[in-house]
Amino acid sequence: MKTVAIIGTFDSKGNEYSYIREIIKKLGLSTLTIHCGTFDPSFKPDVSNTEVAAAAGAKITEIVAKKDRALATEIMSKGAEALVPRLYAQGKFDGIISLGGSGGASIATPAMRALPIGVPKIMVTTMASGDTSQYVGVSDVNMFPSIVDVSGINSVSARIFANAAHAIAGMVKFNEPISFEKKPVIAATMFGVTTPCIDYARKYLENQGYEVLVFHATGTGGKTMESLIEGGYIDGVLDITTTELCDELVGGVLSAGPHRLEAAGKHHVPQVVSVGALDMVNFGPPETVPQKFKGRNFYQHNPTVTLMRTSIQENKRLAEIIAEKLNRAESPTALILPLKGISMIDANGQAFYGEKEDKMLFNTISQKIDHNKIELIDRNNHINDKEFAICACDKLIELMKIGKQAKK
Repeated sequence: MKTVAIIGTFDSKGNEYSYIREIIKKLGLSTLTIHCGTFDPSFKPDVSNTEVAAAAGAKITEIVAKKDRALATEIMSKGAEALVPRLYAQGKFDGIISLGGSGGASIATPAMRALPIGVPKIMVTTMASGDTSQYVGVSDVNMFPSIVDVSGINSVSARIFANAAHAIAGMVKFNEPISFEKKPVIAATMFGVTTPCIDYARKYLENQGYEVLVFHATGTGGKTMESLIEGGYIDGVLDITTTELCDELVGGVLSAGPHRLEAAGKHHVPQVVSVGALDMVNFGPPETVPQKFKGRNFYQHNPTVTLMRTSIQENKRLAEIIAEKLNRAESPTALILPLKGISMIDANGQAFYGEKEDKMLFNTISQKIDHNKIELIDRNNHINDKEFAICACDKLIELMKIGKQAKK
């Protein structure tokens, strides 16, 4: 019989957890209850708060004595994050669900994120709106809006809780192994303004026998790709669209953090890198653009996205950042430059066409890159030319063969 783990604070929300536990049981599944509250639960759990605290190197009695809710939440979160993956590895459960506000979500979601991708995960919470990145991260946690507070069972919450219980039950019951031909996996990065390039590349690589995972370079996309590379899911990287570096440098809204463009090099994964969409920084609607950028070259991509052209000096610094990161790479690496334009709107007659900006980018890369370590390829193409995409693909295939031979 398949099992759903139910994790949460059974001292403050025992009735709510009992409610979903009974629904899950009636659906023909067993449950594994994990208590993360600091006080005695309203029902006997399968895994006690003493065990959860111990996984974080703490004692529940000491946590209670300190009477510090924030500290208790932090410790129980760390304990759950350490314990839950171990329980899953032992075959104790097949999917996981939790209920809570910000505190409950802060305890349960780190444990969910620590589970492998594909394990069913549902977090029913008041926090399931707005920016949920601190709870979801780069995982596949399903944030389920509670609509009303999760404390108490009423005509609204009862329906929401029941829906969530049925959802996790369905995900677990029908989470059968997927029949899928195993192929070498390539991660590729795309933005709207580099879509033609990646469309060409994906079709070409798939015809060559590769599986291509495309990540939209919106901050979360880059973080997710880097995480999967670190997790050993990726065999090669076609990092055509490195635009997230612009947002990290200049202060746009789609940064992937300071460690973007590092995982492949660090984990010996062959990579072909380019400078796709380094001509732009992303902001929200026009009124959200910081005043300090007044007078810059802007392009209204849609009502909620405003693009700002990167300057000559910003392109110089972006080139230095790319060179710094790639020069540290321990994997077969090539950097390919499209000399006729780096995005759909960086072309002759388009809004962000910038010969001086691009020249600074290309020249600085050539000056700063370690040519003894990184292969630099200049192509007299626009980034969205089919020839450019095929060249990048062929080079990646070549590097992956080199990397495979080096491992033997």
